[in-house]
Amino acid sequence: MAHGFLPNEFQKSTDRIDEVVGLDLKLSAYMAFCSYPFMPSSMEGNNNGADWSHRCSEDTRDTKRIKQDISVPESIGSTTSVSSVGNSSSGSSISRSGSTGSLNLRDHILTYTQRYLVVVDEVVDDEAAAMINNSDQESGSEEDETADGMRLLQLLIACAEAVACRDKSHASALLSELRANALVFGSSFQRVASCFVQGLADRLALVQPFGTVGARVAPVMNIMDIAITDKKEEAFRLVYEICPHIKFGHFIANSSILEAFEGESFVHVVDLGMTLGLPHGDQWRHLIQGLANRAGKPPSRLRITAVGLCFNKFNIIGQELKAYAKDLGINLEFAIVESNLESLKPEDIKICDGEVLAVNSILQLHCVVKESRGALNSVLQMIHELSPKVLVLVEQDSSHNGPFFLGRFMEALHYYSAIFDSLDAVLPKYDTRRAKMEQFYFAEEIKNIVSCEGPDRVERHERVDQWRRRMSRAGFQAAPLRMMSQAKQWLGNNKVCEGYTVMEDKGCLVLGWKSKPIVAASCWKC
Repeated sequence: MAHGFLPNEFQKSTDRIDEVVGLDLKLSAYMAFCSYPFMPSSMEGNNNGADWSHRCSEDTRDTKRIKQDISVPESIGSTTSVSSVGNSSSGSSISRSGSTGSLNLRDHILTYTQRYLVVVDEVVDDEAAAMINNSDQESGSEEDETADGMRLLQLLIACAEAVACRDKSHASALLSELRANALVFGSSFQRVASCFVQGLADRLALVQPFGTVGARVAPVMNIMDIAITDKKEEAFRLVYEICPHIKFGHFIANSSILEAFEGESFVHVVDLGMTLGLPHGDQWRHLIQGLANRAGKPPSRLRITAVGLCFNKFNIIGQELKAYAKDLGINLEFAIVESNLESLKPEDIKICDGEVLAVNSILQLHCVVKESRGALNSVLQMIHELSPKVLVLVEQDSSHNGPFFLGRFMEALHYYSAIFDSLDAVLPKYDTRRAKMEQFYFAEEIKNIVSCEGPDRVERHERVDQWRRRMSRAGFQAAPLRMMSQAKQWLGNNKVCEGYTVMEDKGCLVLGWKSKPIVAASCWKC
């Protein structure tokens, strides 16, 4: 039986896969199982989610039962599991135990296993196809790689399940095997798996038995943290230079701001976060150049206000931008508001009479999304009080803020697998720049999503539909972006790697890798 959602490299030995995985992977079964992409039906309602959490809590009372449910050979490979899921000839319906309709732990394990097998196909298909086209002499090694890939996938899912259920002994054993197989310089899936292994290990270190209460001890800063910070900054610069994600956001933002400033003499940009203090202020250099070259005369005055805690970096950027603007005949005033977004108040931003205001937010607002939603609502209300002519919002387009750990884990695995796959097409296998980006930038995001909870979890990415609802509730109106042709032209002019795509989504523009959304840009007005 051929599994349509397995990568091509995994389809060579289908009999073996049937025996190992023990799942029906037909599209009909998957669609019946998940009514919303990557969110099992059992988690669509809060009641079911709470029931699962309590059920997991109850199951941990019996350690032997937990290990039986989540171990690789039984939770994923057991032939007895097949009977609970169904088979291809019987329609592959998922049976639900009990009259209440809630799923037991084994069903949840099968849910995430099925869902990830669908996910993995999208990000490794090209690599698998290339492996299949190798010479017949390499067929033996290909079969070994297929088995290794399946084993790594199974271990990763099983480990996440064990961590979710706080089974430290079983999770530790799985982590030991994962560390030996998830290689930093391996395939794209091995590399992304290595980052998730780090996150799972960090989360496991903080695990306490159900019912216990304890405070998390904050780590103490030491001299090594300074060197690590420098490496993170270098990795972020490499991401900006090599990956098109941030530059795409800058291009869409500048185009929208230039349109809003058309014909205006006094213009003002409030930049939330200043793109984390990237050197030289490249986004605003392009805006200054656009204002200097626009039809008619340039504005009489341009003001840029940087908001954030990187005062020294912002100050250096401001001095450089002033000199650059002066050379182009633009009168630039640069100001800094040293504050985080949650503490920012309207009176902190100096607004002059007669000037047109634009607010720029590049990968910033997701950091103030909390469980209570109050923090983000306060920030959006503050921005609304400033009455900008335009607010440009650029955010990662993925659902990494769900209430359930396993759901976030699978979403993040899908999202970052696509990113690591794209890096394969850009840089050679042993390029140190790729390792730096993966281990000191993307891995940091992954670890925050996987290992942190509460206020420590700041990488709370959400889909563009969710942002659309949040912005509408805050009183903003969508200003559709009608620049699809310009965006595609931008991809060509910047020689962006083939495989990146631009899609339109209800007035928003989404940059993706092989149609998998990566970042979304939207424009809003009061």
